[in-house]
Amino acid sequence: VNISILIVAVVIFLLVIHHNFLSLSDFLRRELSDPSPLGLQPIDFIPAAPQRLTDERNDKEISVVIAASDERLGGAIAAMNSIYQHTRSNVVFHIVTLNDTVDHLRMWLRSTPLKNMRYRILDFDPRVLEGKVQVDPQKADTFKPLTFARFYLPNLVPHAEKVIYVDDDVIVQDDIVELYNTPLKPGHAAAFSDDCDSTSSKVAVRGAGNQYNYIGFLDYQKETIRKLAMKANTCSFNPGVFVANLTEWKLQNITKQLEKWMALNVVEDLYSKTLAGSITTPPLLIVFYKQHSSIDPMWNVRHLGSSVGKRYSPQFVKAAKLLHWNGHFKPWGRTASYAEVWERWYVPDPTGKFNLIRRHSEAYEAK
Repeated sequence: VNISILIVAVVIFLLVIHHNFLSLSDFLRRELSDPSPLGLQPIDFIPAAPQRLTDERNDKEISVVIAASDERLGGAIAAMNSIYQHTRSNVVFHIVTLNDTVDHLRMWLRSTPLKNMRYRILDFDPRVLEGKVQVDPQKADTFKPLTFARFYLPNLVPHAEKVIYVDDDVIVQDDIVELYNTPLKPGHAAAFSDDCDSTSSKVAVRGAGNQYNYIGFLDYQKETIRKLAMKANTCSFNPGVFVANLTEWKLQNITKQLEKWMALNVVEDLYSKTLAGSITTPPLLIVFYKQHSSIDPMWNVRHLGSSVGKRYSPQFVKAAKLLHWNGHFKPWGRTASYAEVWERWYVPDPTGKFNLIRRHSEAYEAK
């Protein structure tokens, strides 16, 4: 009888251990199957979402990619602040910069109210552009490798299915989730704002050549361009703000297609000379010819930087969801139109470096 009791007790003990082991295995399995939101650890990341986001119970992650060069860092800071202050969504900024800018950017973010944003700092290696961009030795200082960061979105945000790309000379005045939710047609890897839309075509841009169609960007005298059978009067689009479906982007190998046309231009000089210095837009126009969706034009109200004059009414500027100072006159310069709108969202540089750049820029413009 004692032996029987002992055997029963051992069996019960083993069953209890087995049950606990299964519970532990299930717990570990759940933990391992729940990866961190951004996968691999980036250079910088603020993991805790702001309290206002958790209160709203909106956990959908909105990936926003923005390039930040040192001489224009204040622009990127103001753009991110305007997005952050206008949204209740879980926005994560993927800030693409060069290695020598990382410390300056990190200081700016950590020493100001922007420290509560969620962000990654990504170091862009210019060597990826070797053989794909022809740089004039006499104008080497004007070459901006970060303008090509948008070509490599799947490499920058590998785990995202959809991202928003914005230039550093924008201010957002509405919730960015609306732009993120832009519907893309089947087979389209991106949605842009067409240059023939009602908001941009109402402004004639002086000295910009034919900026509203393909002939303003591509040299139709070149046989390679003519063979594409793209109509020269096709409306172009602005790549400074767009929404990308990265699943479709990868399926169509968009990055490789863009690199192909970059390399061909080095050999054959395919871009139009009408818009001098525009080397980022032409490959996108070719690859996305009649293969892109459209964003609401109010999400890319452009040409605020085309001249010093105010081409839009104050009421229209106030109603715009996104203001874009594309052109020579940037909002951090004294002569830009509606610079006071940009100034509301600018966060002063704690190092004083960008403030000094602004003063030098204003002094130059005043001459």
